[in-house]
Amino acid sequence: MSSASRTRKSRSSSTWRNWAGNVAARPVREARPASVQELADTVRGAAEEGLRVKTVGTGHSFTSIAATDGVLIRPDLLTGIRRIDRRELTVTVESGTPLKRLNAALAREGLSLTNMGDIMEQTVAGATSTGTHGTGRDSASIAAQIRELELVTADGRVLTCSEKENPEVFAAARIGLGALGVVSAITFAVEPIFLLTAREEPMTFDRVTSEFDALHAENEHFEFYWFPHTGNCSTKRNNRSAGPAAPPGRISGWIEDEFLSNGLFQVVNSIGRAVPASVPAIAKVSSRALSARTYTDIPYKVFTSPRRVRFLEMEYALPREAAVAALRELKAMVDRSPLRVSFPVEVRTAPADDITLSTASGRDSAYIAVHMYKGTPYRSYFTAAERIMTAHGGRPHWGKLHTRDAAYFAEVYPRFGEFTALRDRLDPERVFGNDYLRRVLGV
Repeated sequence: MSSASRTRKSRSSSTWRNWAGNVAARPVREARPASVQELADTVRGAAEEGLRVKTVGTGHSFTSIAATDGVLIRPDLLTGIRRIDRRELTVTVESGTPLKRLNAALAREGLSLTNMGDIMEQTVAGATSTGTHGTGRDSASIAAQIRELELVTADGRVLTCSEKENPEVFAAARIGLGALGVVSAITFAVEPIFLLTAREEPMTFDRVTSEFDALHAENEHFEFYWFPHTGNCSTKRNNRSAGPAAPPGRISGWIEDEFLSNGLFQVVNSIGRAVPASVPAIAKVSSRALSARTYTDIPYKVFTSPRRVRFLEMEYALPREAAVAALRELKAMVDRSPLRVSFPVEVRTAPADDITLSTASGRDSAYIAVHMYKGTPYRSYFTAAERIMTAHGGRPHWGKLHTRDAAYFAEVYPRFGEFTALRDRLDPERVFGNDYLRRVLGV
């Protein structure tokens, strides 16, 4: 029996939806390859039939970047660690592996990624392909920690890419938007596991914006949340620690991370959606609910937290020196508008990197993310926020809502032409194309 015939195929009879529920797709069929060979055969077979191909992970992108009307690949059988190289300090992992499983497996081996985002539900390929990031003064996005990747191209070839092998593909494919091929495996740089001390503290908007540069410079990882309709923020500083480990208490941790940040937050957002006039009063209470705390734990237990309240999100990367001005403009816009915003605004940073279409490519960056509770009208808020962000040369997160197109990206990414030329070479027939890529990359 051929490898292609063993690939798990099913004629699609249902609609795929993303996590937030704002994107839907009805593919011709789905495939669940269990090896790189089966994956290559799936891509080759679809191309021969004239069908487009997209891979979906856990659907945490808010854009339609993974939507397809052709063959939808589910990578849930492409999981697990292939190998750990302790001399080189790398780990090679199958592309469909969820970050939460990778983090837990690395911890058991006494290893860790250097930096990560604030959730870990996504697959490793989905997270890196869209530019998922956390916050860091010196350490960059998850994709910037890639040392090698394996890519299945439109003609079914399997390319290995690194700084030494196919370097021009490596430069782009670490954040490839699913436009260059299907990532089948990723090799990450790792390091011996370490401890982080998290210091969470309320701070006023005026103080955190006036001291932003110092807070960024003094901490390995700094982020904060501003609560619209208030002058209040919640800050978080993560720095390496000699220990000992002192994780949050079981009860106090549940109160902060589950009851307040998820359970009660769900309730107050539901009230705000039903009665928008109540949002400013609720915001004032919510912004004071989370108290100061300090704890020390292994990295993924400090960087990440559960997010069960569903929302829509837009996030822009700005030159770091423009962040405070843009945030103050955003606050002034909300204050003078009739908008009612129940979700906090998240602010993070990243150092410049060398990935072609990374939002931090070639410049130190700050990220400003705006959110709206699922089911709440969001367009007016996001449109006004986007107007502010683009005025500062902002680059939108590839997996979060925005209205920008290829003409805009050609202006804000100096190497945009490199990416599109590579796409023309690797996928001239647009096997991996869809409506989203047509808008952001051009034809």
